[in-house]
Amino acid sequence: MTLSIDHLSASYGNLQVLHDIHLSIESGERVGIFGHNGAGKTSLLKCCVGELKPSSGSVHWMGEPVNASKVELNVRRGIGFVPQGHNVFKDLSVKQNLSIAALMHQVSDFDEVFKLFPILKERQDQRAHSLSGGQQQMLALGMSLMGRPKILLLDEPTTGLAPVIVKDMLSAIHQSSLAHGMSVMIVEQNVQATLAHVDRAIVMKQGRVIFNDHAQQLREQQSLWHLF
Repeated sequence: MTLSIDHLSASYGNLQVLHDIHLSIESGERVGIFGHNGAGKTSLLKCCVGELKPSSGSVHWMGEPVNASKVELNVRRGIGFVPQGHNVFKDLSVKQNLSIAALMHQVSDFDEVFKLFPILKERQDQRAHSLSGGQQQMLALGMSLMGRPKILLLDEPTTGLAPVIVKDMLSAIHQSSLAHGMSVMIVEQNVQATLAHVDRAIVMKQGRVIFNDHAQQLREQQSLWHLF
């Protein structure tokens, strides 16, 4: 397995947000994580990249512990993380944003990103703040993909995007995963669209996993839809 989460619990001060989570993500597997706001989905991703320190339990990546509070080191180990929001340098051009990512990951071209998102190639000289919200989100994802992560953690990448952009975004993530054998953990509110692009579905409620099975099984479990 690529990522192993063992009896993981986590808190913000006195507020416990994760309760005894036990999961594993295989190489090349795409996993959708669903649930209400406050279910613990973002906290789970933060533990996986080292941004949130567990109160108990552990996260292991490629057999080695994930270093809490050392996000940059974990990213260099192959854990890509795209948090919610347009995480780009707004006063820099598209090309400059990608260049910064290229320097961080010691890569030399943007061909794959431009192939996935042709609009970024068209607008490579524009400052990021002049892009639409969807285009900024494409840029943030493109910057993360520059490092060819072995696993990509995505926190609601389609929030606020038009349906056609949602489709393009999820398709690009799927294509990149297939091309490089990259695992994906994607937190999403857009359940139906995401289920078409993942192998497995996880549903969380109040910091616990209440469903963990094939994506098709979630489509068939109509009794679970009231949770969303």
